[in-house]
Amino acid sequence: MLEQNKKRLFEKNKSNYTIRSLNSIIKSLNEAKIYLPKVNFDIIIIDHNSKKEDLEKFKVCLNNSGFKNSIINLNIQDFVNSINKIDAKNVEVPENQISNMSNIHKSFLLGKNQCDDLIYFVEDDYLHEKDSIHEMLFTYERISSQLNRELILCPSDYPYLYTNLDDTSIFLGAKKHWRKIDETLCTFLTSKIMLEKHWEKFISMCQFKHDPFEKPLHDIYKTEYCLSPIPSLAIHFTNINSIYGLSPNVDWKRIWDENEI
Repeated sequence: MLEQNKKRLFEKNKSNYTIRSLNSIIKSLNEAKIYLPKVNFDIIIIDHNSKKEDLEKFKVCLNNSGFKNSIINLNIQDFVNSINKIDAKNVEVPENQISNMSNIHKSFLLGKNQCDDLIYFVEDDYLHEKDSIHEMLFTYERISSQLNRELILCPSDYPYLYTNLDDTSIFLGAKKHWRKIDETLCTFLTSKIMLEKHWEKFISMCQFKHDPFEKPLHDIYKTEYCLSPIPSLAIHFTNINSIYGLSPNVDWKRIWDENEI
């Protein structure tokens, strides 16, 4: 999604946020590997129209990571006929949104067909703390066993979710507390079991532009546990006018500097 050029914190080129996000994920995977040496990790990038120099940077990071990895070029034509061109507001869906929906659809298919256990879907502008993946995996194991059910974990502590006085539940993770939430964007960790259980709802997000876009996810969260950490494990460097905002009680500048390539 490198064609998006909205104003962001630090006002760098979009590719700068993407490469730092990838670097932060690789660092976090290496940290997790220390505690989970027998777990197999696989990094898959779904790319659409990135510049050649950006792709080369991605490849260097992946080749130096030590993890199984691949870059898949998105073919929008594989999905475009399944997308309703008129959205929930009766407005024509723009081309960049069709690209986004196709990308998400491809991600879900890869998760369903190639993954055996847990799947982490990540958008391209989330910078992660070094202990993010370790914390998420241990937390998933602990709370899933406690509740005897599959989960969905969102790595970001979105500030807009504090604007409503909603009841919630608090759980103890590995090193952080986690709270039950009812909304996320498209970055989350879950299991293949959960993906298959709610497959039609997941895919509906790729076929029709709802209002809000993530409404099918929110419908899933009405019956399933979706949790986010306190404080945040990943910072969403969205455009500065976004209602989602930057997660509180986190040193954004430190995370940004730590992941420079």
